[in-house]
Amino acid sequence: MNLITLELTNELPLRWEKIRQALQANATDACLLAGNANIFYAAGRVFGGFVYIPAEGTPIFLVRRPNNLEGEQVAYIRKPEQIPDILRERGMALPKTLLLEGDEIPYSDWLRQAAVFPDATCANGSALLRTVRSVKTAYEVEQMRESAHLHAEVYKQIPSLYRAGMTDLELAIEFERVLRRKGHLGMVRIFGSTMEVIPSSVLAGANAAAVSPYDYSLGGHGQHASLPNGANGTRLAEGMTVMIDSGGNFNGYIADITRTFSIGKLPQQAYDIHQVSLEIQQALAEAGKPGAVCEDLWKLTLQIVEKHGLTDCFMGSEQQAKFVGHGVGIQLNELPVISDRNRAPLQINQIIALEPKFVVAGVGTVGTENTFVVRDFGLEKISMVEEEIIDLNKNS
Repeated sequence: MNLITLELTNELPLRWEKIRQALQANATDACLLAGNANIFYAAGRVFGGFVYIPAEGTPIFLVRRPNNLEGEQVAYIRKPEQIPDILRERGMALPKTLLLEGDEIPYSDWLRQAAVFPDATCANGSALLRTVRSVKTAYEVEQMRESAHLHAEVYKQIPSLYRAGMTDLELAIEFERVLRRKGHLGMVRIFGSTMEVIPSSVLAGANAAAVSPYDYSLGGHGQHASLPNGANGTRLAEGMTVMIDSGGNFNGYIADITRTFSIGKLPQQAYDIHQVSLEIQQALAEAGKPGAVCEDLWKLTLQIVEKHGLTDCFMGSEQQAKFVGHGVGIQLNELPVISDRNRAPLQINQIIALEPKFVVAGVGTVGTENTFVVRDFGLEKISMVEEEIIDLNKNS
């Protein structure tokens, strides 16, 4: 089996060139990739081993397993200590400066990989690689569009999944069943050693306000203290909201969607606050042009929140998240982040999930989340499904 598929023959060189340019700008000779997210980015598939990318020249795929990959750039290894000899055999100079995935690999792996190149100065390349990955190629944008489309099609089926008397967990199970039947790969990659994610977070009623140990907008108690996230067995009852937040991974690229539903009629306040979420989304979509600064978009968000007097319930109540959007792609939480003190400007073809959410006391959570592509005119929404609060009682 050829490691590089025909579909990616022209695509992968574009990604390698982006990495090479970043290495050259950073005055670095090479990087060594070992984490699944970056291997998938650089090779178009996950394998056990490494990808070595020099600032000048062609990447080498150093494969431990599986044993059926072929191609001119493939070299099989049993251990990383073999890498220098493989580079010499191919006429490649050993690096004097080398980037490793310091934020992705265990410290023991860092020490071992650094020891493979004793004459090289090793530095953490995770931020550089995340920055490179944040700007998608045209192919990646289309993969994101496909994931967003399939994900939205599943969301459209949610009203038909509801049955009176269900718990939030039972609804989550039905939703995830449809996700898998639609082609969801069953897992969602996320960056950060203390971050964990489940395929769908279903937050009903008071559970929506539960504080989270994770860097999420909202958390939920979950089913067990070992994974405090999402549904906790709340019985869906009249007058509460049900928020479903899910990462749609259908091809290795993750679209992020959240929608709010109700069980019967809600207090008018809930509908009014939900409209503020849509107002924020629209304002950010118009302002989010290339060059727009993330911190300025965050300040714009807070201006709208303050105008409506909703500061105390924005992005949580007892514990509030300090962001309103984040990059998505191979991992659920990529760059950029729309937050305070982030002076990074938006770039064309970055893909961002905006998620302005509010906790309404005695009701639950309202708000929305959509996936957008940064275009010249602003943010283009690619997750197309009804955004108003849908009464599940009327659709069951």
